[in-house]
Amino acid sequence: MKTPLHLWVVAVLSILWNAGGAYDYVMTQFRNIAYLEMLTPEQLLYIVNAPAWFDAAWATGVWASVVGSVLLLARSRLAVAAFAVSLAGLAVSSIYSFVIAQPNSIAISGSFAIVFTGVVVVVLVALWGYARAMARRGVLR
Repeated sequence: MKTPLHLWVVAVLSILWNAGGAYDYVMTQFRNIAYLEMLTPEQLLYIVNAPAWFDAAWATGVWASVVGSVLLLARSRLAVAAFAVSLAGLAVSSIYSFVIAQPNSIAISGSFAIVFTGVVVVVLVALWGYARAMARRGVLR
């Protein structure tokens, strides 16, 4: 089957979108001073005090999504599974961020935390759905 043009567009945009998440993760985990200066003291404490399982869930969400984007570009049906794993990582990290953490993301960042996380969820669900549709059509091998 010939690859539709929209697959290339979606895959490249997906890589660019997920590169932003990967950059944020790397700069935060390596405690890049210049990057972390944009945070409030409360946000910085939140990151420094986060448990290892939160970091693992965050890493899973970020890197599985990057892998999913690359697999989409490679026309691999494994992109569907990678985006599903990313959704699981996002779900676990969001449970910590909004339910378990004290103070939680809403208390620290206000409505921005909800809006930003909502946008991430919508984009990730859309990428997962798109990959599923392309796999069903036989575009992804």
